[in-house]
Amino acid sequence: MQYRCGFFKNIRNHVAEIISIMYHRIFDIENRLDEAMFLFGGRQVGKSTLLKERFPKAVYIDLLNSELRNRYRQHPEEFRESLLRHAPETLVIVDEIQKVPDLLDEVHWLMVNKGLFFILSGSSARKLKKSGANNLGGRAIPETLFPLVSAEIPDFDLDRAIQNGMIPRHYMVANARNRLKSYIELYLKEEIIEEAAVQKVDDFIRFLEVAAISNGEMLNYENVATDCGVSANTVKAYYQILCDTLLGFEVPAYRKVIKRKLTKSSRFYFFDVGIANYLTGRHHLAPKTPEYGHAFEHLVMQEIVAYLGYKGIEEKLTYWHTYDDIEVDAVIGDARVAIEIKSADSIQTNHKKGLVEFAKEHPNVKQILVSRDRISRRSGDIDLYYVTDFFKALWNDEIV
Repeated sequence: MQYRCGFFKNIRNHVAEIISIMYHRIFDIENRLDEAMFLFGGRQVGKSTLLKERFPKAVYIDLLNSELRNRYRQHPEEFRESLLRHAPETLVIVDEIQKVPDLLDEVHWLMVNKGLFFILSGSSARKLKKSGANNLGGRAIPETLFPLVSAEIPDFDLDRAIQNGMIPRHYMVANARNRLKSYIELYLKEEIIEEAAVQKVDDFIRFLEVAAISNGEMLNYENVATDCGVSANTVKAYYQILCDTLLGFEVPAYRKVIKRKLTKSSRFYFFDVGIANYLTGRHHLAPKTPEYGHAFEHLVMQEIVAYLGYKGIEEKLTYWHTYDDIEVDAVIGDARVAIEIKSADSIQTNHKKGLVEFAKEHPNVKQILVSRDRISRRSGDIDLYYVTDFFKALWNDEIV
């Protein structure tokens, strides 16, 4: 058994090395780091790989090691004792910090009394919140590592990204179905069980499937509850679990009413489009189908969310939807930028309707339509972008 565990550990390390060579992550973590940082991100987005690559001389403590984890749970003072010999400003990386929240008291003491620097990474902030764990007196900056983005991938393949998603191990293969299956079963479900977040796991697994079907749509707790056979309050709590464990994110509704009455419900997206695809059984997405359109929109939203996070842009991301079903998929800030997302390969007048109506109420807005129409151009007041051209312009800071 020991040989087998060592074999798989070597395989994981080899895969991490390959991913590191293939993709250079945009996140400039070195420039964001002061004396402490919480680095969160979904499972397998590449947190450990990034940290080992950027900080090879740091002291690295891996709480995925069950023997070490159990020892520190029983004797957290040993964590402090192991680090006392290091000089001030030594960087210490603690991976999966949420597994032993009590260590944050020791981290705080070492920062104040020994001047050590820390990066505390994890795939969930839920345990830290629920346990009332030490927040280090506000000294630690919270940051998020997202799945891959287009600018990190040489020869970016749009259709592969739409089908497989952008988690590195999934994107790098032609067919990620088996890896997605393993990911769902070994990470998503076990993550929830380990967090002790739900009492009835079967109900939660059913909820995951229903939530995936309504991915990218307005949240309606009652409808989801009916499909799952649980209460609306339970569904609301389940969605909060997904957000706390970084398995998804909400995009709130734009609420500044000028003329039209607006909806107020948020939209929910899984943190990676590949996860939503697998949960809904979308294994062979074809252009010009509704399923492809949903995945296309999800990928673009995923890219926008990552851009705003990595660039440290604090303007809020919302969507605009009127009671008479006119909408704009993404609004950045106080109507500074409006982005409509269409998977059509030829833009027609009706595709611009949401932007046109939004601009009537917000005449100074920058209007953008992203699609699969390969000719990027300006039509009236609207910038029409082929999707990969939009991604390039986004990361060149030409959109926001």
